[in-house]
Amino acid sequence: MEILEFQRLMSELYAHNDRKRGGKATMLWLVEEIGELAEAIRREESENIEEELADCFAWIGALANLYGVNLEEAFLKKYPGMCPTCKQKPCICTD
Repeated sequence: MEILEFQRLMSELYAHNDRKRGGKATMLWLVEEIGELAEAIRREESENIEEELADCFAWIGALANLYGVNLEEAFLKKYPGMCPTCKQKPCICTD
């Protein structure tokens, strides 16, 4: 599945709810899911990590749709095949 296909699917499934909820409340749902992902990682629960990553990705798609952002275009603009900071592939930045 391409990223744009993913966004279209998220829109078909949830756009009506996302619009009613609005951007701020949708962002809070994403933050909640990130907290659940952090907990799954802390506990090293592989299956739950997978599920929570999918949930986070879904809420990011919802936010992108609400704000009219094409995630694929935004990602490629920010990360054009190299690190946006050091301009290298692989990245040579230090943490």
